[in-house]
Amino acid sequence: MNPVLKIENLTKNFGRLCAVNNMNLQVGAGQVFGMLGPNGSGKTTTLGMLMNVVNPTSGSFKWFGEEATHHTRKKIGAVLEHPIFYPYLTGQKNLELTAMIKGANEAQIADVLRLVELSDRKDDKYRTYSLGMKQRLAIASALLNDPQVLILDEPTNGLDPMGIAEIRELIKKIASDGRTIILASHLLDEVQKVCTHFAVLKKGNMVYSGPVEDVSKGAETVEVKADVDLTDALSSFQGSSSVLRENGYFEVTLTDGVKSKDLNRFLFEKGIIASHLVTKKKSLEKQFLEILAESK
Repeated sequence: MNPVLKIENLTKNFGRLCAVNNMNLQVGAGQVFGMLGPNGSGKTTTLGMLMNVVNPTSGSFKWFGEEATHHTRKKIGAVLEHPIFYPYLTGQKNLELTAMIKGANEAQIADVLRLVELSDRKDDKYRTYSLGMKQRLAIASALLNDPQVLILDEPTNGLDPMGIAEIRELIKKIASDGRTIILASHLLDEVQKVCTHFAVLKKGNMVYSGPVEDVSKGAETVEVKADVDLTDALSSFQGSSSVLRENGYFEVTLTDGVKSKDLNRFLFEKGIIASHLVTKKKSLEKQFLEILAESK
């Protein structure tokens, strides 16, 4: 089966600056794909090329197994920049104008307003909307054509924690319908919560790509504490590769194949009962920083 998006050797130069360098990437149907990278890594430029807003210097990409055309563009919804609507028109009227421009069915408006939870504010002027509501209206606008793919560039940028949580839940809801979502973000925790796959970009180069679920694989790290000093006991445990003391706890990195229950059993056999023993999952942030460090 053809991937929804296939990128081959995609490159973009702005004069002597190489913004995107020889990128190769595939995105499968139904994936929520996150593009991660610090500012200047090439995320927005990549999305711009995929939407034909920026012309590639070289390389190519295909949507749905076809060269990008006006026909394939109709299957894609996008929010690339800050949403721009008429401030003195209502949310409903702004969407009616967008539907007319896109040639979309106005009957879709009620559905997308319900999806982004703006039905009760549809008759209020856009200028009265909060930043989070403006972003949700932009997503509603991108969904008017009932696209198979939704592209979002930094969808939670500038939002407060409540706004970030609302957009996160909205993305999950949209993805649950089987749509493919491609988003660029630097908020690693949010990507870990909503994405199925991710790629890491650094100075225009894609330095990693894989499933988010792989992040937590590998050696376990266990945070442990007891009412007695654990220094000697933990130093004699053969299943650890390192033991660190931090914030009143011991942080034990286990060797491959060794689990937290093995450490707990070892301590119990020595007559020590752990008052605190928690397996710490590896965060996307930690892997992201490791990937960037390895790609120097």
